[in-house]
Amino acid sequence: MPADFHEVRFPLDVSLRGSGGPSRLTEIVTLASGREHRNSRWADSRRRYDAGFGIRTLDALHAVVSFFEERRGRLYGFRYRDRVDFRSGPPGRAIAPTDQPLGTGDGTTRVFALAKTYGGGPLPYRRPIAKPVAETVRVAVAGIEVAQATFACDATTGLVTFASGATPPSGALVTAGFAFDVPVRFDTDDLTVNLEAFTAGEIPKVPLVEIVP
Repeated sequence: MPADFHEVRFPLDVSLRGSGGPSRLTEIVTLASGREHRNSRWADSRRRYDAGFGIRTLDALHAVVSFFEERRGRLYGFRYRDRVDFRSGPPGRAIAPTDQPLGTGDGTTRVFALAKTYGGGPLPYRRPIAKPVAETVRVAVAGIEVAQATFACDATTGLVTFASGATPPSGALVTAGFAFDVPVRFDTDDLTVNLEAFTAGEIPKVPLVEIVP
């Protein structure tokens, strides 16, 4: 585990009520003619969340403060469950070993990286998945699910490694299904709590931002 990342999950009951989603950085230059030149500054999207919406009780608030202190504010990263996007397929559907393509076997490659592809049009986006929930990972080769004993998934990197006797044959499509967390950190070193406002219904802000683990 990298020294600046803790393989622990943010309180689940709080994260499942949080808000947020992907963000991108697009540079737009408007010419004198009115035409635009658009350029994406980031190859990958970056997710931002506000976990404050999930804090409904003093017990939940105490749990978040404790978690914040143990992470030393922005210093250490951690896992976060995105309630909208945490599976290889739609949230309401069971995980299937054919959910996401990982690559095509060549008879020698044994290591494949988990990824999730968004969109099926002219420019789909392939998102690397580095923090899977290991026990949920299911793998198929050429559309047929393989036994759990024939591969290992590193929950800290998202790499699937096949056993030496189970190397995918040349031309065989390797797919996987899985649940995953998002690697994030707090996006503030100051966690301000006003109990008077909290009891009156005001929600504290707990900003989180995705990081590259």
